[in-house]
Parts: sequence; structure tokens; C-alpha cells
Amino acid sequence: MGQKIQAVKGMNDLLPVAQKDFALTAGLWQAFEESIARWTRRYGYQPIRTPIVEQTGLFVRSIGEETDVVGKEMYTFSDSNDALSLTLRPEGTASCLRAVVEHNLLYNGPLRLWYMGPMFRRERPQKGRYRQFHQVGVEALGFEGPDIDAEIIAMCADLWRELGILPHLTLELNSLGNRQERAAHRNALVAYLMQHEDSLDEDSRRRLHTNPLRVLDTKNPALQSICDAAPCLSDYLGEESLAHYNGLKALLDGLGIAYVENPRLVRGLDYYNLTVFEWTTDKLGAQATVCGGGRYNGLMEELGGKPAPGIGFGMGMERLLLLVREFGTLAYQDAPDIYVMQQGEGTLPAAMQYAMQLRAAGWQVLQHAGSQSLKAQMKKADASGARFALIVGESELAEGRVTLKDMQGVRGQHTVAAVDMMNTLDEWKQ
Repeated sequence: MGQKIQAVKGMNDLLPVAQKDFALTAGLWQAFEESIARWTRRYGYQPIRTPIVEQTGLFVRSIGEETDVVGKEMYTFSDSNDALSLTLRPEGTASCLRAVVEHNLLYNGPLRLWYMGPMFRRERPQKGRYRQFHQVGVEALGFEGPDIDAEIIAMCADLWRELGILPHLTLELNSLGNRQERAAHRNALVAYLMQHEDSLDEDSRRRLHTNPLRVLDTKNPALQSICDAAPCLSDYLGEESLAHYNGLKALLDGLGIAYVENPRLVRGLDYYNLTVFEWTTDKLGAQATVCGGGRYNGLMEELGGKPAPGIGFGMGMERLLLLVREFGTLAYQDAPDIYVMQQGEGTLPAAMQYAMQLRAAGWQVLQHAGSQSLKAQMKKADASGARFALIVGESELAEGRVTLKDMQGVRGQHTVAAVDMMNTLDEWKQ
């Protein structure tokens, strides 16, 4: 017997039943995917799907060469045929915008797009943080005003409410201003941090000369007092940036969406400007952020397209579903509605026909396979969790009848004409 080959560390199988090391089931996952499709349709967002492999330059140019994602976390390799540098996508916005630019999708005006799929980052695996993880992303392209910022934040609140997890999430909000305002703040921030360089940890010293805003996002408690006293970006915002930010807050107030202003919220990617936000929780340990995003005006142009504003967010499916599983509600059905059994010569074709009729009518049907005794089949039906059982024996077949059993014991067991089977089950399910 050959040696077992295991999954790559930090990349998980989705199984029909929960496992000790990964509690999410494929059934819960599928129910979430279906709810996401309904949710995005309610807001008029269209689906888009892009490859999981892109040219490395796409992420270097959009995310930023000095970010941790590009510098330390991407899975990058060379194509053996033409020596192209390729990367498994670490996030979805860059790929989405690459497709929009390549296919000129903004030709007819602004777009609302959404996508869902796997992303890849080489990080230390832990609860809520995996090397292959999954995101739902929403991108609104071609819209200037704060109204679309408010809409996508309201979308999130709507979904959290539907999933029953809104009380466990906090909206954090900030504005990063425009490029010139950030540059002025950066200069002041670097000058300030240089005065405290001896007190910075290794990561912060590196970021000081590459991406100093990220120093403010440190999780090191020893640096909090230094970061709290650092120059604040909000003091550098001009009239236009402030008007956009205040307009967004006014709209959120009008919608009754609570938020906390966090002047240290910067996000981890270089393309963000103006609005940035995160939905955070204290229920998942160190992995506090379950959804985050913001504006990226200028990114379309950076990727070779015509200038167009944009805003979007990504939500981590694993983290959200861990939260839903523990605290929320997401209706899904693993068990069949009906378990179909047959016993005796010639009963199998009729049983299969009944099963197909029931499926065509929208019932979830599991048909017994094999030639076990009726007692053994009934044990299988009970173990399946089915609400009803349908039995076809030789006597039922000869009389054009079927036996129906309520596995919950409410309706008992009755033999009815096959033509009345559907009506009887419809009555029973009420």
C-alpha cells in the first residue's frame, strides 16, 4: 500500500461532515454561496469570473511592490514555455479590473460587479487564516460620489442582518484622502517615526522606508503609544476629501448604520484612497477582520485603462462562516426530503420512476441502492435524516399503490394510490 498523500498545509478539504481541524461543511458552504447570489442580485450586481493565475506584474503594479502581500506572501512561479512570471491571485480586485480594462467593459458606462472564489497567500496557517482562502468581492466602477460608498457598506450590513451576525460585527471607517494629501502626511509621519526608530520592531523599521502608513496598523502592543501620538492623516485632508468623507458619514447616519471612526485604519494594499472601511469582530481571536475595502480611484489608469473611479470590498468566506456557524443562522438542508425504498421482484423500475417524478416536483430524494432487506433499508432511511419514506413492495406494485411513512411519527404510515402520492406528500409537509 502506498503512502498517504495529504493536503497542502493551510489548504482545506470541504467535506460533507465537519472535521475536528476544519469545522465548515460543504453543505453550509453551498448554502452561503446561494445566499450570496441572491444578495448581489438584490442590489443589481453582475457576476464576473477571472482566472486564478495572472501575470505577476498585475499584482506588483496594483497592490504595490513594497507591500507584505507582494514581498512575502504570493505564490509565484515561471511558466516553462515562455518564461512568464505567473502568480496565484492573492486578492480579487486586481484581476477584476484587469478584465474590465482588457475587455473595455466600461464602454457603456458604470458597472456593478461581484465575484467569488479562491485566493492564495503563503501565510502561517491558523484559525481563520489559510493559504488557500476564499473571498466574495464586490466592485462598483465609474461612480464618483459617496452614495456608492454608502451603498456597498449598507449591502454588507444587509447581509450580516440576514445571516444573524450583525450584533457581532463593528464597522470601522476612515479616509485616506488623495495622493497629494497622503504624500504630505507620509513626509510628516516618516519624520516623526525616525525620532522613535530605536523603539520600533523589525517589521516597523522595514515599513518605515517602504510603506510607513502600515506602521500605524501594527498589532504590536508595545508600539501603540508611539502610533497613537503620530501625525494623523485626517489633519491633512483637503476640502474635497473632507466633503466626500462627511457625505458618506451623513448617508450612513441616515441609514442607521453605526460606525467607529478609526484614524489608524489604512488597509494593507497600496491602491486605496479616500474611503476605507473594515467590518471586525472580537469572536474569532486574532483574525478580527472579516470584510474590508475602500476606494481605489486611479487604479484603472494604473492598469492601462481610461481613468475611472472605483470602490469595492472583499469578505473572507471562511471567517464569515465560522462566525455564522457559531452565532448566526443560515438555513440549509443536508438531509433528503424523501428516502425511496423497494422490496421484491420488479419493484426497482417503479421506485426509480416515482423518485424521478418527485425530484421533478422539487423534492430532494435519496433512493436506496442495492438489494438489502426492508428492515436494513429502513435503518438507512432513518440514518439519512429524511422526513418521509416511500416504500414500493410487490403488493403495492400490483395494486398501483405506494406506502408513505412520516419518519418523524406525526402522520404515521399509510398506503395510497400512486396517483395520489404527490398530493399526500404536499399535505404532509404543511
